[in-house]
Amino acid sequence: MTDSTSDAPTREHAVTKHTVVVPNSINMVSLLGPGDEHLGLIEDAFDADVHVRGNRVTLSGPPAELAMIERLVDELVTIIRTGQGITVETVERVLAMLRAETSERPADVLSLNILSNRGRSIRPKTLNQKRYVDSIDKHTITFGIGPAGTGKTYLAMAKAVQALQSKQIHRIILSRPAVEAGERLGFLPGTLSEKIDPYLRPLYDALHDMIDPDSIPKLLASGTIEVAPLAFLRGRSLNDSFIVLDEAQNTTPEQMKMFLTRLGFGSKIVVTGDVTQVDLPSGTKSGLRIVQEILDDIDDVSFVRLSSSDVVRHRLVGEIVAAYDEFDARPERAKPHESRS
Repeated sequence: MTDSTSDAPTREHAVTKHTVVVPNSINMVSLLGPGDEHLGLIEDAFDADVHVRGNRVTLSGPPAELAMIERLVDELVTIIRTGQGITVETVERVLAMLRAETSERPADVLSLNILSNRGRSIRPKTLNQKRYVDSIDKHTITFGIGPAGTGKTYLAMAKAVQALQSKQIHRIILSRPAVEAGERLGFLPGTLSEKIDPYLRPLYDALHDMIDPDSIPKLLASGTIEVAPLAFLRGRSLNDSFIVLDEAQNTTPEQMKMFLTRLGFGSKIVVTGDVTQVDLPSGTKSGLRIVQEILDDIDDVSFVRLSSSDVVRHRLVGEIVAAYDEFDARPERAKPHESRS
């Protein structure tokens, strides 16, 4: 795919010229983006000159920069060949993975199709997300720990629906602790369903992205899919099931033990949560924080940690999460002197 010539490196920062030839089967508009948007991003990201004529991309700059651009173009071409569209976000994520010098190819990460529904595919969008998905495949119990927007629950539910559709399991159980209501759930107005619905609504919303909405009521009525507060799982043994516990940072150690011991034959468990967002009453320990110390050395139990770099919501969400992490890491500032009355 390449053709190159280079100037002799007579000094430390020698300039090299290199030509990348894109296969004729690749639509250059898809590669370069509307209005050359992707090309502009590449030019801004590298200390090199990039010129495109037809399907030939001519590069000029330091050899290391040119080698990285060539790898970037190769990965983008591979992704286009899978039938996916390329966006600015795609280019940014491929570039981030290449610069992280990981062993996995970015195209392999971004092309892994977990689930398709109504023309929309659910795929991991970062390397850690792919490792999380791979861990769910390989282990009976997987903990996905990280901030909001990293796809912990969404990807776990996609894997659950995939397992159901491929008949690896017979039912899906989705659960959350209704911690905001505490023991006062019975005092809230309305029927039981109306009381618990606000705590489970995010799980229903995700289901509607993954399954034909018309079939969801039937699956719920038959028990093939069950969405229930954590307390409703007590005393049960869950066989041939894919069980997802969301917002697990709001479980007590006793609740976490109760949940994990519901595991039955032929089942898989995924536990998700953010240990920095505990809503339990002051003085109550989080079961998600403690379980890492208890189960870390047990085979077939995996802990996958995601970070602000894995946030796949709006770009600003990742920056907001990172800014809060930086703020929380600062030394405690001196308290201002109390004013005298």
